[in-house]
Amino acid sequence: MFKKVTILSLAAAAALMATPGAVFAQTKLKWAHVYETSEPFHTASVWAAQEIGKRTNNRYQIDVYPASQLGKETDINQGLALGSVDIIISGSSFAAKSYPPIGVTYYPYTFRDADHLLAYTKSDVFKELAKGYADKTGHQIVAVTYYGVRQTSSNKPIKACADMKGLKMRVPDVPAYLAMPRACGANTAPIAFAEVYLALQNGTVEAQENPLTTIEAKKFYEVQKHIVLTGHIVDHLNTVVAGNLWKKLSEEDRKIFTAVAQEAAAKATNEIKANEAKLVAFFKDKGLTVTEVNKDEFRGAVIKAISFESFDYRKSDWDRIQAVK
Repeated sequence: MFKKVTILSLAAAAALMATPGAVFAQTKLKWAHVYETSEPFHTASVWAAQEIGKRTNNRYQIDVYPASQLGKETDINQGLALGSVDIIISGSSFAAKSYPPIGVTYYPYTFRDADHLLAYTKSDVFKELAKGYADKTGHQIVAVTYYGVRQTSSNKPIKACADMKGLKMRVPDVPAYLAMPRACGANTAPIAFAEVYLALQNGTVEAQENPLTTIEAKKFYEVQKHIVLTGHIVDHLNTVVAGNLWKKLSEEDRKIFTAVAQEAAAKATNEIKANEAKLVAFFKDKGLTVTEVNKDEFRGAVIKAISFESFDYRKSDWDRIQAVK
């Protein structure tokens, strides 16, 4: 009787293995970010989640949670260690809260343009900073997406650094983001990203800073009169895999996650660059005043007022980034 049951069990198992669409153990993962569903960061994340599923024979089901559904940017970064999220896209400015040197890229006027930023992501200095972050946290940066050049929007005209004195301005609660506004005398307020539109609308703040693509996606232009091309930070987002997940992944799966994340980052980067190029005309058509400023004046004010050491950055890293071609 025992032998018969064993044979039947083996036969059933063999039949299940041979059946197309057989059910295998599937690992469910959470991918979180704070951006709108219309933005390339989200559409590329959804593509990546599906693509990882395909390339791993559906051993992973990744659900993407956009628009701060799993918390603000600080929350999802903390969630990597807490286990509430498995993958996020988020800026190095937030990674710098755990490992300050990686935030040096947010010192204003570090990058010349998007191409300089992308060249940096292939450089030894980037690899060393990413390793420093991984050694400190266990989390792995697997890809970098160009986020756009951060500009200023305001309800009062700004033509020079001095015009920002006393300006009530929303800036993320990250030291490097605060550098340019504070060097120019603005009064900064760390309002959550999801609440910025309302804060601008009701006058809690008069201004904010973000890439043109974000100003368009979040419709900040509806409650602002001026776009000021301060160009103070060439920004980026990291795709970060939680340390606990990374430790569990096989070498083959690590390669798949990394390759897909990098392909998704390239897709979003190309879309952002194309969208950004069209937006000055878009804002002008919406009736906003678009102002060019002397960036050297703003840069000089920052360098005079804000030291690298005050953020725990290393000027040697910044100098190496300047030398990247």
